[in-house]
Amino acid sequence: MLDGSRPVYPRTLRLYEEGGLLRPARKNRRRFYSAHDLEWINCVRYLIHEKGLNQEGLRRLLALIPCWEIKGCSEAAQQDCAARWDRCSPCWDLARQAGDETRRCFECEVYLLAGQQVLSEAEMQDALNYVPIS
Repeated sequence: MLDGSRPVYPRTLRLYEEGGLLRPARKNRRRFYSAHDLEWINCVRYLIHEKGLNQEGLRRLLALIPCWEIKGCSEAAQQDCAARWDRCSPCWDLARQAGDETRRCFECEVYLLAGQQVLSEAEMQDALNYVPIS
């Protein structure tokens, strides 16, 4: 459970991670969810259940976040950046797909600002207070 209102099952969290929507910190095989991760999970649930996006649509929307602009990358760094050319997955998922476990994407400002990139302020407030009805 995230806030005691509705459960978020481990399988759902794994699906979000496998789908490139979530990048929690890991130590060995254990996942550690930060306060930001818990807020982001609510945002993901809100976008899926209330706004009608599916995981693929959400992943493609997140892939449009210009990480090289947010991070202020040089032209040379942009040319070598997979996220600049692969517009199907967000940059943190491209790192996972490449097997780069050394990158600390869970601390990256692109990952941390994703909700602000895809939601308005009002939607963000709705998402943070979101409780799915089932």
